[in-house]
Amino acid sequence: MHPLHRENHLVERIGWLRAAVLGANDGIISTASLVVGVAAAAKIADEVMVAGVAGLVAGAMSMAAGEYVSVSSQSDTEQADMARERRELTEQPEAELAELTQIYVGRGVEPGLARQVAEQMTAKDAFAAHARDELGLAGHSIARPVQAALTSAATFAVGAAIPLAIAVMAPATSISWAVSGGSLICLALLGALGARIGGADMVKPTIRVTFWGAFAMAATWGIGALVGHAV
Repeated sequence: MHPLHRENHLVERIGWLRAAVLGANDGIISTASLVVGVAAAAKIADEVMVAGVAGLVAGAMSMAAGEYVSVSSQSDTEQADMARERRELTEQPEAELAELTQIYVGRGVEPGLARQVAEQMTAKDAFAAHARDELGLAGHSIARPVQAALTSAATFAVGAAIPLAIAVMAPATSISWAVSGGSLICLALLGALGARIGGADMVKPTIRVTFWGAFAMAATWGIGALVGHAV
């Protein structure tokens, strides 16, 4: 007999990985863009740092609030579906058993065997079977608002700290170039790391995040330069 083994599937990481990568990407891009834009318009380096720190704090709070509200909405929908499923299992057990049977038939199981499987799954844990096979809700896919909010805020702050650190160390006359170059390198590394952790190809995510990061910084630099000259 082959020994039983536990497989670690990459899809189980999707919840926290999505929030972490999104938070870090936003932290680097938004703060670097803000620093570059203000540096193009401002004459004093201290103004750049004040704007960058304010962007870090505001961005982290915004990410946390946004993720919490968004994922809470998903969680509310999931909870409503699960409550309805529990009620239907209590009020219409035979109809729910027939529904589960048809789900397995639709997946290619012979009707008689599908009925046996549905009966056995129902006997073991009817709600778990319906949540997984009818609603598509497994442990790794259930929404976790607090986890998403904390992960997004923390990773945003870490990402935002990178362009700020570069701005502190760079000469006042070359803050824009130093922050842009350093941030793009970090974005490329983050894109590759996120793809590697998620088991995806690393080339496309790296190019994608670097391109849009460069676009955002170039746009804010241009706007900052125009505003700086206008005032």
